[in-house]
Amino acid sequence: MSEVTIAGKRLLLVAACALVDADGRVLLAQRPEGKQLAGLWEFPGGKVEPGETPEQCIIRELHEEIGIETDIPCLAPLTFASHSYDDFHLLMPLFICRRFRGIAQPREGQALKWVRPKQMRDYPMPPADAPLIPFLIDLL
Repeated sequence: MSEVTIAGKRLLLVAACALVDADGRVLLAQRPEGKQLAGLWEFPGGKVEPGETPEQCIIRELHEEIGIETDIPCLAPLTFASHSYDDFHLLMPLFICRRFRGIAQPREGQALKWVRPKQMRDYPMPPADAPLIPFLIDLL
């Protein structure tokens, strides 16, 4: 498959998940030092690999990044972000997941924090993630 471009920029497909605990808090992960946008808080997730659906990506990334297991029926599409960065355009579906197994633990040097949706604005987020907060405030 050839690379897709939008307005002369490479299109990057990333899937993210608003993992919600029994108390209605959402898990945020802080991007570790050495990564682009280090120090900012984001929803767990990552790049969708070739041949992978966004749901499969979420399941893989949750396991790799934080040791959480879930299944496709437990992922519900909530909204999406479309944001143009300097060198690429990001398209990011955001799924919500309330049913999962395990205890979230940082596996890639990132900090993790369970946050109430109304407090999420207190955590600096990447430009693509921040506009998704109102959807979670309305829902939770």
